[in-house]
Amino acid sequence: MRIDEVDALEVARRFAALLRAERFDRTAELFAPPLRAAVSPEALRLAWVAEAAGHGGIQAVQEPEIVAGEADPIRVRIAITCDNGSFTVVTSVGGDGLLHGLRLDPHGGAMWQPPHYAQQDRFTERQVSLGTGPLAVSGTLSLPDGGGPWPAAVLLAGGGPFDRDETSGPNKPLKDLAWGLASRGVAVLRFDKPTFAHPDRVPCDFTMAGEYVTPALAAVQLLLQQPEVAPDRIHLLGHSMGGKAAPRIAAATPKIAGLVLLAADAQPMHQAAVRTGRYLATLTPGPNADQAVAALTRQAELVAGPRLTPDTPPELLPLGFSAAYWLDLRAYDPVTTAAALACPMLLLQGGRDYQVTLADDLALWQRALAHRPKVAIRIHPDANHFFFSGSGDPTPADYARPGHVAPTVIDEIATWLARH
Repeated sequence: MRIDEVDALEVARRFAALLRAERFDRTAELFAPPLRAAVSPEALRLAWVAEAAGHGGIQAVQEPEIVAGEADPIRVRIAITCDNGSFTVVTSVGGDGLLHGLRLDPHGGAMWQPPHYAQQDRFTERQVSLGTGPLAVSGTLSLPDGGGPWPAAVLLAGGGPFDRDETSGPNKPLKDLAWGLASRGVAVLRFDKPTFAHPDRVPCDFTMAGEYVTPALAAVQLLLQQPEVAPDRIHLLGHSMGGKAAPRIAAATPKIAGLVLLAADAQPMHQAAVRTGRYLATLTPGPNADQAVAALTRQAELVAGPRLTPDTPPELLPLGFSAAYWLDLRAYDPVTTAAALACPMLLLQGGRDYQVTLADDLALWQRALAHRPKVAIRIHPDANHFFFSGSGDPTPADYARPGHVAPTVIDEIATWLARH
């Protein structure tokens, strides 16, 4: 049964009142079971702290409004006014009077525009399907004009349920990379992650292997079947957690010619989550930020300790990931795995990245790989986590402003791929 708009607004007002009072412990009472399982009160608190940090602190929670257009559940948006801009909470109310969807939208409706280095008359694109069964995903193959055979790259998005473009507000860093590289003579295949394409089908024991390895291997097989692609020049290009996963994928197939790792995290992810949470708390200090960091620290300690079992509920763990996911991550060392590979590697790191950092992550890669003649490590001092150029202290607000992967990054990757 579809809820009417008056009742949907009343449910949204109750939710807005809890946000206004920062009573995150009560929000689960309004969540439908699937949303309650996916978004714990502490995860919502942490996301709230991150957005507040990026916008200079919360000023007011506005009256909810129905999103135009027919929808079931009914979508409602709640504008959040901040000291430095605003963001929007978008939720959906079902016929049961509960919230069935929830996201924080930082960009206020700005749309992605192609970067100036994308020359669309130099390549064509077509849609592809990767894998079989309920977790098969769709992707986009970008092929340079002229026949080739071209070097190729499979793009791997960062952690979270990202689409093939790694869409984040008005930005699409993987689409920037795909169009920039295809304009420079590189075939590029990017794909929706299973957690984005099939959030309702992902099993409770899902791990990095299902999220990254399975679709990436299918992508490599598809590229091997393309006459325009040089079969001995297929690379993996991973961003953030996609960079962490890339050595694991390369270890599973002999068909990988090289790795390009952009802001690849090497520090254990539960430790990195606490470090990032503490950084965000310094941007908007206060009891709410302290509670979020304290909860995240408790969750990370559970991941690191002997009490983590396959039956540990996800609401007790960081970022809402399952116990199976954390157990799998805990057993995987990306740096050691990469060091065992013989293929060439290019590692790029931004100096303004507070999520993956020079001191906590790149230093680990350098210690293991810097002496290798086939490994190149480059630092872009003014780049943030998305490799957008900027200045000043980095904050989540950087991701809300429209931007593009820096052209120097595109040039560096394209030149390296052409050489290898």
